[in-house]
Amino acid sequence: MKEILNEELRIVNIGLESFRNALNEKNVSHVQVDWQPPFSVAETAKRMLAASQAGREKANARAVAKILAAQPVLLGLKPASAVIPGMKKNMILHAGPPVDWKGMCGPMQGGVIGALLYEGWAKTPAAARKLAASGKIEFSPCHEHQAVGPMAGIVSPSMPVFLVQNATAGNLAFCTLNEGLGKVLRYGAFAPEVIQRLRWMEKILYPNLDEALRLNGPLDLKLIIAQALHMGDELHNRNRAATSLFYRALAPAIIRCAATPETAAAILQFINGNDHFFLNLSMSASKASLDAARGISGSSLVVAMARNGSEFGIQLAGTGAEWFCGPAPVPDALFFPGFSKADANPDIGDSAITETNGLGGFAIAAAPAIVQFVGGSSADAVRTTRQMYEITAAENNAYQIPYLDFRGTPTGIDVVKVIDTGILPFIDTGVAHKKAGLGQVGAGVLSAPAEPFLKAYAALAARCKGKEKKR
Repeated sequence: MKEILNEELRIVNIGLESFRNALNEKNVSHVQVDWQPPFSVAETAKRMLAASQAGREKANARAVAKILAAQPVLLGLKPASAVIPGMKKNMILHAGPPVDWKGMCGPMQGGVIGALLYEGWAKTPAAARKLAASGKIEFSPCHEHQAVGPMAGIVSPSMPVFLVQNATAGNLAFCTLNEGLGKVLRYGAFAPEVIQRLRWMEKILYPNLDEALRLNGPLDLKLIIAQALHMGDELHNRNRAATSLFYRALAPAIIRCAATPETAAAILQFINGNDHFFLNLSMSASKASLDAARGISGSSLVVAMARNGSEFGIQLAGTGAEWFCGPAPVPDALFFPGFSKADANPDIGDSAITETNGLGGFAIAAAPAIVQFVGGSSADAVRTTRQMYEITAAENNAYQIPYLDFRGTPTGIDVVKVIDTGILPFIDTGVAHKKAGLGQVGAGVLSAPAEPFLKAYAALAARCKGKEKKR
């Protein structure tokens, strides 16, 4: 006892982080344990899921095998109306779970207004608002049409989309082309220059890229993503390396197929000036990979995380098309000059499909500079990725992180592990102004809300209970 009393005091705090304030004030050395209690769930739900563990693990192993075996390749481009399943002449697709015009947030309404102007269905923003509210336009989630859309996720019939195929399973995924940053449609902007850019993309960029892919042949997106992770991208908020690799792969074919040198130069300058150009391809590659795991009964793996600017929704491999939703949080962000968190819309977009596929925030150890958005460090980035291993079912055999000795990225979010550990998925994202028409105001990070995962957990338990009764 005397020896213990004479030793230097060593403190480990497992309570609230605020408990360490007094220790910091006195410069007392201590360790803060990053821990929180698991979520409170019904005991019957726990028992049902515990009883089904063996079957669930087998189902999850099947789902993971399909995700890891996926080989997403870029085949070409086509107008949305020609290729997206279920797309109608009066339909506009949007990001996240289902929402009607009245329930849409500002940036999503702004994106719809822009799409109506772009299609020529309305001549003015006021006329577009009136048409959108009239009931004549049908709104539907991108995810329910094998598609994904960044931020507002707006897809209208004339918009060109990438055709990405999972060569292993044969399923297709679709996504629009990336416009760049700032005042763009996906952030809810609809000024004349936004519409003009979209029409240039339709008339010039799309046909030339499609022809270049015919000359070049299908592009292996999985290979580009794997290389980009080694070059400092995490394939959500940072796509600079991936965009450069895409540029290198297609530049010779673009030059050959363009009608004039000026056209080729304009296309190459557009891609070169937009570090996020590959984002839409990493999203569609992730969608094609994850959709292969849908419909596996008993699986608790997440195949979609998406936000419509009001709600955050998830879908599971084992629960079909059902959405489990909760309020979308506002990201912690680095805001552009003149803006603050008070201007920010709650989290929005389908781009969290990248995290669902083991990229983005789950691979942030490959791109640690991103945590500087909120004053973090490289150590924070590494700690975050390591934490995501605790809620996932596998490590990706192709997507590897150099800093972690080329360990595969944490892949296959397991709802049961999320609830059991109390660890929520980490996402990095852009931030839209909450008012329609103003566009992007920053970029940042957040943790997914708990409510969708709690609802999905309960739904899985209820299905287990239903099977038990049938026996």
